[in-house]
Amino acid sequence: MITVVSIIVVPYDHSESSKKALAKAASLAQADERIELNIITVVEPNSPEAYSDLLSVKEIREDLLAEARKHLDEAKSNLSSLPNTIKTAVLLGTPSLSIVEYAIQKDAELIIMGSRGLTELKELFLGSVSHYVSQKSPCPVYIVK
Repeated sequence: MITVVSIIVVPYDHSESSKKALAKAASLAQADERIELNIITVVEPNSPEAYSDLLSVKEIREDLLAEARKHLDEAKSNLSSLPNTIKTAVLLGTPSLSIVEYAIQKDAELIIMGSRGLTELKELFLGSVSHYVSQKSPCPVYIVK
């Protein structure tokens, strides 16, 4: 079997769209156990959701990071039957920029992502993160609806 890609990056935010993207990535990875899956979550501590109550910036960041790690651990656990190498990473920053920078850094050959994120505010931009990533990515982007 010829492996078309060796590293797939899957941005994951626990939304239904990102769960579908992860399932698609897992399906593709089953074709060859040499394919490495990199599941990433980007925490944006300056987002409006971060200021929903009167917590300190440090408390907000720690809460967001802990939640992100929990979701990634669950996602990785759900893929435990795959023989592939599965790596996870929590990134801090703007989601669109961080995803592209991560793909460049890891020499990713494919990004598989959902078309929409979790927040209603992001819904107004009709998949602005996936649009940005598809335009700026160094590799092909597979957008799952």
